Amino acid sequence: MRVIATQYAVELRNITKTFGSVVANNNVSLNVRSGEILSLLGENGSGKTTLMNMLAGIYFPDSGQIIIKGTEVTIRDPHDALALGIGMIHQHFKLVDVFTAAENVALGLEGKEAFNIKEISKKVRAICERYGFDIDPAQKVYDMSVSQKQTLEIVKVLYRGADILILDEPTAVLTPQETEKLFAVIRNMKADGKSVIIITHKLHEVLEVSDRVTILCKGEYIATVETGEATELSLTEMMVGAKVTLDIGRTEPVNPVKRLAVKKLSCRNHEGVKVLDDINFDVYSGEILGIAGISGCGQKELLEAIAGLQPTLSGSSVEYYPPGEEDKPCQLLGKSAREIHERGISLAFVPEDRLGMGLVGSMGMTGNMMLKSYTEGHSFFLRSKEPRELAEQIKDELGVVTPGLNTPVRRLSGGNVQKVLVGREISSNPAVLMTAYAVRGLDINTSYTIYHLLNEQKEKGVAVIYVGEDLDVLLELCDRILVLCGGKLNGIVDARSTTKEEIGLLMTNLKAGDSNNG
Repeated sequence: MRVIATQYAVELRNITKTFGSVVANNNVSLNVRSGEILSLLGENGSGKTTLMNMLAGIYFPDSGQIIIKGTEVTIRDPHDALALGIGMIHQHFKLVDVFTAAENVALGLEGKEAFNIKEISKKVRAICERYGFDIDPAQKVYDMSVSQKQTLEIVKVLYRGADILILDEPTAVLTPQETEKLFAVIRNMKADGKSVIIITHKLHEVLEVSDRVTILCKGEYIATVETGEATELSLTEMMVGAKVTLDIGRTEPVNPVKRLAVKKLSCRNHEGVKVLDDINFDVYSGEILGIAGISGCGQKELLEAIAGLQPTLSGSSVEYYPPGEEDKPCQLLGKSAREIHERGISLAFVPEDRLGMGLVGSMGMTGNMMLKSYTEGHSFFLRSKEPRELAEQIKDELGVVTPGLNTPVRRLSGGNVQKVLVGREISSNPAVLMTAYAVRGLDINTSYTIYHLLNEQKEKGVAVIYVGEDLDVLLELCDRILVLCGGKLNGIVDARSTTKEEIGLLMTNLKAGDSNNG
């Protein structure tokens, strides 16, 4: 190991990493001080996560230097990274659902300590008190909210002595309230001398929480600036070359026709707890119906029940009204997803779990196109009859970054995986299109591409259901917004006349005699 004079906790010098013909990082350098929050900003495919994966020991650089607290180091695997005090919290949590928080912390520990759950719990409580975490060491993971699971992942790396923390898109699944709590914790860690690197593409969060921001574009280093001297305009210009404003271009629904009638929809989770309780609403052609709610309030189960992927309780009903044959409704419940497809019911679903439920990770884009049958349509995917041709068009139109059409999609970034899934589902020309967090992890430009695609579907007469976490987008994109609270329908509001504050209250305060009107 070579000692190098430096004022930084972390220095990356001239890091290059390639995957086949794709250059993920090209001669990238950055630095992070102790007691600093650095945001790493860039579009999908800019190389943010790849760069940090090398610091965390998941990838090994082709060339360049990694210097930790003045010493040049070699990081071959995550064990090496942890030994150097580096911990990475990924977008997809690595937790065992049936274990408690303390038992999850114990996983991977060596020696007798791994079996002393009482002592582990004591240390976990001390960490939580020190930084303001909301975690009970005895709580099972399956009973935790998304923000608590994320907190547990942070506790795991702090327990192992990490003082350099990397958070990959940490607010992607959090409500505004949960995001504020996370930022408070991050500031507490900064005050304790920790170095925190946040991988993100959300400009307002960058400005709110970070001290400096490093911008990457297409694998290249662009600049590092003091956050106090930056604006959304200046950051956007460095990241994408132009300011993007929230102008989704919502149109009025034209001749809306009932496409779905959801009645008394209820279901339980594997613990027997009701996650949906007597939900009633209608969905119309030519409209975008938004679904809002704190994470875990039943959004996932609602869409999965309609798609035939979630068992429902007796008395539940979801009727589908076929285009041109609205007088012949068809009951969806009781049919599997395959049966719904085989009966010609024109329903497309972009699930929250992209690789677990939406795509086969070991298959390439072409193979994943073969998982569905397609008909010629009139969108920008016109004439995409063959799977390879469809894959090529989705790659070109949505800018999917991949070494090849047969590269396993699990090797793509989260944003690129989402582009493949959304593109495939829209290209099937559905009468009902359901999307769960369709722009999660996507950069600004690609997010707006998705918004415009959903608007195109709406204008073609498709009934679109959009589950989203960004209330500003829900207000600008949707025609009506259905709000869930604790598994109950807490109101359906007109997106053109409601406010973010009204929706926030409906998300967190269940009304007495909740309104189940459609």
